[in-house]
Amino acid sequence: MTVAAPAPTKLTPAQRKAIVAGAIGNTVEWVDWAIYTTFAAIFSRQFFPSGDSTASLLSTLAVFAVGFLMRPIGGALLGAYGDRHGRKKGLTLTISLMAGASFAIAICPGYETIGIAAPIVLVLARLVQGFSAGGEFGTSSAFLVESAARGRRAFAGSWQQVSVGGGVLVASALGTVLTSTLDEAALQSWGWRIAFLIGGLLGLVGLWLRVSVPETEAFAEVKSSGRTRSNPLVAMVRDHPRAALRVAGVTIAGTLLYYIWVSYMPTYAHVATGIPLNQALLANTIAVLIFLILLPFGGLLSDLVGRKPTMLAFAVGFLLLAWPAFQFLNGGFGSLLAIELVGMVFLVGYSANCAVIMAEQFPAEVRTTGIGLPYALSVAVFGGTAPYVTTWLSSSGHGDKVWLYVAAAALVGVAVYATMPETRGKELT
Repeated sequence: MTVAAPAPTKLTPAQRKAIVAGAIGNTVEWVDWAIYTTFAAIFSRQFFPSGDSTASLLSTLAVFAVGFLMRPIGGALLGAYGDRHGRKKGLTLTISLMAGASFAIAICPGYETIGIAAPIVLVLARLVQGFSAGGEFGTSSAFLVESAARGRRAFAGSWQQVSVGGGVLVASALGTVLTSTLDEAALQSWGWRIAFLIGGLLGLVGLWLRVSVPETEAFAEVKSSGRTRSNPLVAMVRDHPRAALRVAGVTIAGTLLYYIWVSYMPTYAHVATGIPLNQALLANTIAVLIFLILLPFGGLLSDLVGRKPTMLAFAVGFLLLAWPAFQFLNGGFGSLLAIELVGMVFLVGYSANCAVIMAEQFPAEVRTTGIGLPYALSVAVFGGTAPYVTTWLSSSGHGDKVWLYVAAAALVGVAVYATMPETRGKELT
């Protein structure tokens, strides 16, 4: 990579079209992923035999964590597939796997009907979703960043997280609608299945969009010049180990705090404080909507002032927010909404930057693998265990310690972001 200036900032019509198509396709991919955590408290007793609702929820969240174990494998194998065969083919494969697993969960009978086969199907489906999600982030990030002008790479990359948040928003909105219109018995028996069916159908829409998107110029150039690698994984580890470690370090604080604030806060607040789940989901829906609106502006700010300042604002903000956030989480709708909103504002600093920072570390021939594998490893260790850890702390009488967990992650982020090199304005090769 070499420094180039001035960086062009105007997006061509073709670039804008590619970003829009990529973002919409990514949104429906992540609807399927987010529906699981949104409805975990509802369908947990359908798949496990325990009469203890907390134990059933913890078992369901353990399956959630197991799905994360597949993300590094997906990041490695699907990332290598995208580096060998193109971003477009990689994206169509990931969404097909995700939608198929959602359909499997939706139609799977419960434990009372098929016994141990029910949790086995749930685990297998979640493993497939984890494999798909592991390849999705690297491939979609590479696609969006490669589709942008150099001076608008963070803006383009922010749409990766806009689309992820859009998936969470749709899942949260589905939760709000279903919990508000169906009684508890209906939700427990069949209502939650509607959400998984909708997610699978949306996945088919996303598949159609991805089939219609052209390949990126960056990958086309790699292919035409003969720079494709027969084993991108080996090439990435051998030639770019420091860049891979940097991607893993950048991800630690972001993924843990993202999954607590964006995906799991409604369920945590419901379990820990007793706030009705429909109110918790409504607060989450409002906060996520504002988060999505702010993300492209966070990308524009990063393109203007740099990656480091905006990332540090995120980490320092959460370091200061950790204690008051959990101190004042009291079961009221207003307090939960305020806490979610403040966290979302800080989270913009990470989410608007993560795709572009990771893409800027690697050349095109190993870019999807370089983003996908180290990112997925960090997500598996820190993001996948966050809901389980916070639920266990709350249910075992240590809810007052959750803020320390959040603060520790933020402190790691401060250390990593303060020492990483600035990559704004560098030309991708």
